[in-house]
Amino acid sequence: MNVLIVGSTALDSIKTPKTQKTRLLGGSASHAAFAASFFSPVRMVGVVGEDFPKSSLRLYQKHRIDLQGLQIAPGKTFHWSGEYEVNMNNRRTLATELGVFETFTPRLPPSFQDTPFVLLANIAPALQLHVLDQMRRPRLVVADTMDLWLNIAMPDLLKLLRRVDGLVLNESEARQLAREDNLFRAAKKIRRLGPDFVIIKKGEHGAILSNRRGFFLSPAFPLEKVVDPTGAGDSFAGGMMGFLAGAKGPIEDNLPRAMIYGSIVASFCCEGFGVTATTRATRAGIEKRRRALEALTRF
Repeated sequence: MNVLIVGSTALDSIKTPKTQKTRLLGGSASHAAFAASFFSPVRMVGVVGEDFPKSSLRLYQKHRIDLQGLQIAPGKTFHWSGEYEVNMNNRRTLATELGVFETFTPRLPPSFQDTPFVLLANIAPALQLHVLDQMRRPRLVVADTMDLWLNIAMPDLLKLLRRVDGLVLNESEARQLAREDNLFRAAKKIRRLGPDFVIIKKGEHGAILSNRRGFFLSPAFPLEKVVDPTGAGDSFAGGMMGFLAGAKGPIEDNLPRAMIYGSIVASFCCEGFGVTATTRATRAGIEKRRRALEALTRF
């Protein structure tokens, strides 16, 4: 089945202690779309400016990502610049230039409105709600969020949580939203706000799933070298959604395995700048890492 992914499409400039790269293809929708494309057909909605490289458009098409919902507007593409410390869990934003993204309103082509699996990647909750208003009875809706929206758009976020099946967020965001330090209690409290399941991302330490069955702990694939972790969380969510759309049987039964696949695709993302390593990965390579991860965690 198809996956609809709505989010930001950006050109990122990344600085690490060893290297600096400029105007890399990035954004939440981009990372999630490439990750999902290994498992299911993807429909992407976003906005870019007139400066957006044609080579990037060709890369989406190479991965069979449907771009009918990608708006090309007069102006410049959203640009984010960030710098990582030696410990790549720590980064700081150097510059944010919204460009055409500042006035972005997601418009779904009619053919996108009946997509069964929907990932609302990290954009303002009001825009995520606007997308849902255009949908026709999707089978599964999962939303991602960030601390910015917790600080400036909490009323919209609370409305959104009553309309989604799942929420993905990181551990600091989970603690802030639930006002609870313990992540297991935090996940339960967030579920009471509306979503059937909550997934808390813990970076190199994996992720926690909370649903009516209890908890599932998904490990991260261990990497000896991380080049650029930008977009790893989006890749995790995209890979997970792509797997769920392509899997048979109840969604609840497939969620743990989907998280494992999301973790594996995210590991490829971390091995290169931007989407470079993700787009060079193969399904055979993903399956090889899945077998390795199963061997590492079996006891």
